[in-house]
Amino acid sequence: MNLTLLPLIVCFLSVPCVDDSAQGNADQFVPLFDGKSLDGWEGNLKYWKVRDGMIVGDSPGIKHNEFLCSKEEFGDFELRVTFRILGDESKNSGIQFRSNRVPDSTEVSGYQADIGQQYWGSLYDESRRNTVLVQAPAEELNKVVKKNDWNTYVIRCEGPRVTLTLNGLKTVDYIEKEESVARSGVIGLQIHGGKALEAQFKDIGIKRLKSGR
Repeated sequence: MNLTLLPLIVCFLSVPCVDDSAQGNADQFVPLFDGKSLDGWEGNLKYWKVRDGMIVGDSPGIKHNEFLCSKEEFGDFELRVTFRILGDESKNSGIQFRSNRVPDSTEVSGYQADIGQQYWGSLYDESRRNTVLVQAPAEELNKVVKKNDWNTYVIRCEGPRVTLTLNGLKTVDYIEKEESVARSGVIGLQIHGGKALEAQFKDIGIKRLKSGR
C-alpha cells in the first residue's frame, strides 16, 4: 500500500455516508392529490370527482358555492397548484387556504387565491371579512393569465405574510395585521355559485416551511 494514501483513506472511512437524495427530499413538495382518488379530501361528491389525473369540480349551475377541502390543516407552507376553469366569462373559482368550514353551511371561511372575472391573482377573504384584501394589478395580469387554459398558482404563507404568484407574476404580498385571523387551516378548491362551469386542478403539491407546523 502507498503510505501517502493512508491519511486520505482513514479520512474517507471516518466520514459518515450522507444520502443526498434523502437530504434533498426534506425540502421537496409533497403531493396533496394522488392523481387517482380523493383520498385525503372531503366534500360533496355530487360535484367533485377525479378524471384523467385531475380533480374536477363540475357545476351544472348551482345556487351556492361548493368546496372540496383537505382533511389535513396547514400553517406555514408553500403550495403549488395547476388549474383551469372552463365556461363563459362569468365563471369564477378559487383556492382556499388557512381556512375552515362554516358549521351548518356549504361555505368555507378564510383566505382565497381568486380565479376568474376581474379577480384573477387577487387575495379575497371568503365568508369572513367578505372583501378583496389585495386587488391584483390588471394590466400586468393580462399579459400572463391564460383563460380556458392551464395556469399555476404558488401560494406562500409564513407567519402573518401571504404571497400569491400567478404564472410567475407575484400579484399579492400581504401582511395580516389582525391577530385574531387564523394562521392555520385547510386547503380548499372552490366552484362558485352561478352559471355552469368546470374547474380542473392538478399537480397539487405542498411544502411545510420550517417555521410552520
